[in-house]
Amino acid sequence: MELKDKKILVVGLAKTGVAVTRFLAERGALVTVTDMRDDEALADVLAELSDLDLCLELGRHVPYSFLMADLIVVSPGVPMDIKPLEMARAQKRRVVSEVELASWFIEAPMVAITGTNGKTTTTTLTGEIFKGCGFDTFVGGNIGNPLIELAMSGERVERVVVELSSFQLEGVESFRPHVAVLLNLTEDHLDRYHSFQEYIDAKLRIFENQGPEDFAVLNIDDPLVAACASKLKARLFPMSRFHELEEGISYRDGFITFAHDGKVLRFGTDGFKLKGVHNLDNIMASMASTLLMRCDGDCAYATVKDFKGLPHRMEFVEEVNGVAYYEDSKGTNVGSVVKSLESFDSGITLIAGGKDKGGSYEPLAQLVSQRVSHLVLIGEARERMHQALGDLTDTHFADTLEEAVETARTLTQPGGVVLFSPACSSFDMFKNYEERAERFKAAVRAAKEAEKK
Repeated sequence: MELKDKKILVVGLAKTGVAVTRFLAERGALVTVTDMRDDEALADVLAELSDLDLCLELGRHVPYSFLMADLIVVSPGVPMDIKPLEMARAQKRRVVSEVELASWFIEAPMVAITGTNGKTTTTTLTGEIFKGCGFDTFVGGNIGNPLIELAMSGERVERVVVELSSFQLEGVESFRPHVAVLLNLTEDHLDRYHSFQEYIDAKLRIFENQGPEDFAVLNIDDPLVAACASKLKARLFPMSRFHELEEGISYRDGFITFAHDGKVLRFGTDGFKLKGVHNLDNIMASMASTLLMRCDGDCAYATVKDFKGLPHRMEFVEEVNGVAYYEDSKGTNVGSVVKSLESFDSGITLIAGGKDKGGSYEPLAQLVSQRVSHLVLIGEARERMHQALGDLTDTHFADTLEEAVETARTLTQPGGVVLFSPACSSFDMFKNYEERAERFKAAVRAAKEAEKK
């Protein structure tokens, strides 16, 4: 699409909106920016854009601007069903996400990764494998840098790896990755979506424009994901921890097997630094994506063996008085916490809670009953979590994260585990999950110092 002199409206001025605004303005578009926050709240952001000639509509959305735009680009944090956007679509205005816009200007083959849990680990590892095998690679999307930054840079890369949230996928039209990965589907973001099915439908848009020469990597151990296979236009490439596959990637008895078009590669998992059953899924998805896109098997395997994982996802913090403390602040939904609890057999003190996201906590019930010795609840969601889980184990409330850590310290016996995996977002008590993670780590280290005295 030619951008020069086009009237383009950017909705939302978070990190992605800022990048989109600069990209469009530098290509000669007539850019209007709208955000429900006022200029005082956006002072830092506006300073970043002060060198650009923009029309700013802050503290409100002006319907006229939506109806007169040649193109509307929506930031991920803005719901697609707000009234001005519905009015614009009714008048046949073109409404897209940043990912869609960026894809118009990127030619390199792309791996796109979505799912409720594991996206960031899988995306990062996939990028590391490509780089380790000698491909110039951009990694971004919902992780790190917006995809539009690659388009803006003009950099010529050989591979693109992009993590995609359901929010980003809502606004795609022609976006087409060569390999699209769906890791899992569990209830999430029901504070934004009207139903779980609406959330699933957004995720499935990752496959919408693929053709028979593309690949869809599906985790068929997840029944909701497996059910998507019949709807694909791309070539199915299944993955499984529970079934040996003649075509696909699977795990059995300590080995990952990649089988494709008569070629079979086997990789032992004993030397992997990335632990946890859920990470086997992430590793298999990364290996499938990269091996399907011409990475050498030995090179990919060497990269996987050296990969240690990401901060804030099942990260070991300290051992205090014989108790291991794990920080899992990125465990912001129930499905993620299920995977984390499955990593330990018993003796868990689970610290959970935060801002409720509207889903059911029932999928945690069996694991809490069988493996969690003590449950410490914090945040806005604690009463609702207590109703669902409180009768299944010894349960306590804490008003702060620091109090929760201290409660866990007094309850947990040597040999046990304290796991901070909230199953909720952080926005009731913290700026983001990173701040929440650092507060937990600081509290654990303070507890360790207290034990020394």
